[in-house]
Amino acid sequence: MRSRYLILLLVTNFLPGCHKSGNKHSRSQGIDSDKKNRYKIAYNVLKDAEADDYEVFIMNQDGSGQKNISNHKGVDWVYYTYLDKVYFISDRDTTHRVFFLYEMDTNGENVRKVTDMRLDDSQISGRNNGRELIVKPHATVDTAFYLIDLENQQRQIIKPALAYFHDPCFSPDGKQIVFRGARERSSRSQAFDDELYIMNTDGSAMRQLTYYPKDDNTAEWFDYRAAPPVWYLKNKISYASKQDGSYSIFSINTDGRSLVQLTSGKYSQVYHDWTPDGAKMVFEQASNEFELYNIYILDTKTGKIKQLTDDTVARQAPVFVLTD
Repeated sequence: MRSRYLILLLVTNFLPGCHKSGNKHSRSQGIDSDKKNRYKIAYNVLKDAEADDYEVFIMNQDGSGQKNISNHKGVDWVYYTYLDKVYFISDRDTTHRVFFLYEMDTNGENVRKVTDMRLDDSQISGRNNGRELIVKPHATVDTAFYLIDLENQQRQIIKPALAYFHDPCFSPDGKQIVFRGARERSSRSQAFDDELYIMNTDGSAMRQLTYYPKDDNTAEWFDYRAAPPVWYLKNKISYASKQDGSYSIFSINTDGRSLVQLTSGKYSQVYHDWTPDGAKMVFEQASNEFELYNIYILDTKTGKIKQLTDDTVARQAPVFVLTD
């Protein structure tokens, strides 16, 4: 999968994020205490590197109860959850790394294939109480974002005016999309310039949001200059960028102002998620330069960080999920 490289420097003023927008699971205020205690963490584990076997696991917020819920040799990778539903891309029932979208519950049961459309390895987002998902089809299908209504399988095709676009994320109200984009199609091109862009859900009013520092040349062709975005609060977006030799998470207003670096360190951090009230952030962090990832959780009220997993296997891209 698309591994990236992490470490966290303690930051006590994190604000809540959003990639489950426009629904009851959005990053909004007013979540009751019962639901707070019911949130667990879903994440991806590299079980067998030689066999390219990734499994989806779940655990409690204190790191206990770690359980494999996908249990299928191959590539299973969770990108998105809604309430107690876990949405993951998988190459099960097909050939190696040919991905389709699946859904299951937090016990690993009720697995179903969501769509017959082959997908890219890309972030997924949802709106309208989880009824609609935005996905990135594989290039063999179409060069576009697809907005899928899960109830009737209707599809809205969105084609940004860029050669490359990836990793869409809805705004909290579901009316806009932030995504990674570039004017060159391939990241192997010397002119590839991935940045964050914002547009309406019909593809109109697109504008560039981020600008990589012109005097920084530490990002290689395979590195993120602007990593998959997380839209939090009404007007703020967080993302990671490799600058000065390592990844850090940055925050920026939706008008392009107030750019703030939130994290730093010897190693870097990219993927993260928030509880709906913004009280806790879960994130992956590399233990060393060999990219052995662990999962950590930050309590934004106390500023305390706790390591939830050990260094035995790589664990990545955690997301919160509501259990029964």
